[in-house]
Amino acid sequence: MTTLPVGYESYWMLSAARSPYPALLPGESIEADVAVVGGGVAGLSVAWELARAGCSVAVLEADRIAAGVTGHTSGKLSALHGLDYSRIAASRGPESAQLYAASQQGAVEHLAAIAAELGIECELERVPAYTYVESEYHVDEVRAEADAARAAGLPASFTTDVGLPFPVRGAVRVEDQAQFHPRKYLLALAEDLVARGGLIRERTRVLDLDDSGGAVLLTAECGAEVRAADVVVATHYPVFDGGFLSSRLTPRRELVLSALLPAEEDPQGTYTTPERGTRTVQTAPYPFTPGKRLLVVTGERFLPGIRGIGTVSARYERLAAWTYERFPSARLAHRWATQDIETTEGLPYIGRFHPASSHSYLATGFGGWGMSGGVLAGQLLAAHVLGGELPDWAGLYDPGPRAGDAPAMLRRKSAVARSYVGDRLRPSYVDSVAEIAPGTGAIVRIGGRRCAVHRTAEGELRALSPRCTHLGCLVRFNDAESAWECPCHGSRFGTGGEVLQGPATRPLERRDLGEEPEGE
Repeated sequence: MTTLPVGYESYWMLSAARSPYPALLPGESIEADVAVVGGGVAGLSVAWELARAGCSVAVLEADRIAAGVTGHTSGKLSALHGLDYSRIAASRGPESAQLYAASQQGAVEHLAAIAAELGIECELERVPAYTYVESEYHVDEVRAEADAARAAGLPASFTTDVGLPFPVRGAVRVEDQAQFHPRKYLLALAEDLVARGGLIRERTRVLDLDDSGGAVLLTAECGAEVRAADVVVATHYPVFDGGFLSSRLTPRRELVLSALLPAEEDPQGTYTTPERGTRTVQTAPYPFTPGKRLLVVTGERFLPGIRGIGTVSARYERLAAWTYERFPSARLAHRWATQDIETTEGLPYIGRFHPASSHSYLATGFGGWGMSGGVLAGQLLAAHVLGGELPDWAGLYDPGPRAGDAPAMLRRKSAVARSYVGDRLRPSYVDSVAEIAPGTGAIVRIGGRRCAVHRTAEGELRALSPRCTHLGCLVRFNDAESAWECPCHGSRFGTGGEVLQGPATRPLERRDLGEEPEGE
């Protein structure tokens, strides 16, 4: 068994602390031209673009800005996204692949330009990006991707010469990509946003949105209200979905490890492979130890709450073993996890929240490529709100129904239905509370109804309703991160019931193990 880091802390979070922004006060009422719900890369990017254009902007973040998915990402910034160009050209045509390349590479250059303009020290390094394979079986796919990416307008080539310390059979190489410290970049962007008159309110969870009138009304958990002419929902999974997008979005969780690596062994690029359930590799400066770089490895994608192949802890072990096998000099330093949203068609949704909306917009479904996707979402949504000319590639990301969505939507609905109905047919996950070991959790029937029960390391029991407060699916326990996760739409809750990640906005109801509740 590989020795893993004890805690679960993102390096980006640990290495970029800052003073918090205030929360909205109970009963407070504010007005702005635009309200942005969500303080990650997409939310802060669109807020900054709008503030630079002269709009008054209010950013409302349920936790801390740049601390959710963005604070737990890998930090790669690239227009090369696995084998996407072959897929897009085949499903939507070469022109769509060209638009995708133009928008994604444009986002890379736009972020670099903003960092230079504002003097942001975010450890931005321009490096090549690679999609590689170790198996001869997949070489033809990589060759086809190199051709498709080059035809789409990227400086792409096929190569077998890469900087990795292990042999590969083939790789796509795209020049002029980047890796950076996402949190340092976004915290500096937020400071400039405030300097331009923008408002940021943290620990402000928005529960309701009403865009039926001329203005948009947002109601926060504390009872405060925000009125705006327009609203952008950039909460990763849209928290005001109401079922409109749920059949077209799938959450995916992914594990991340970082390790200290001798600087002379830096592979000098960002690397992705579709093999072994996906692995990505890149590095970052590590100023705390001379002669070292920080190696960042991600992989082991899985649906939150899914039982699948072993526990989440076992998945960390597999990722660590892979890292040590290929980088023998590496020494693990941190581990954390991130969550992405994939759409049925594999393209983000950026535009009007739903066909009838005229003042609400959303950005979601970046599928693991949220750094470039979030930046281009800022550009596109700012153009929508300002009423300016939209870029040529705007239609590629329109959230409206798309041709070919139906089969994938049916598969997604079927998977959700299996989780929703199947879990209720099962009598219990364990037979009694006594079976729950310290540090673990399980679903157990108590007094005639199911409870989600967690036993702390000290032996204390915490019981909650197992029904996700989003749409009612039953949650499951993540043993590695001590969290309850919904397998239907990806909501995550702490062992005390608090919301860790949406689309849920309300906590799990607490239950008293001493009660004899009615049947559920």
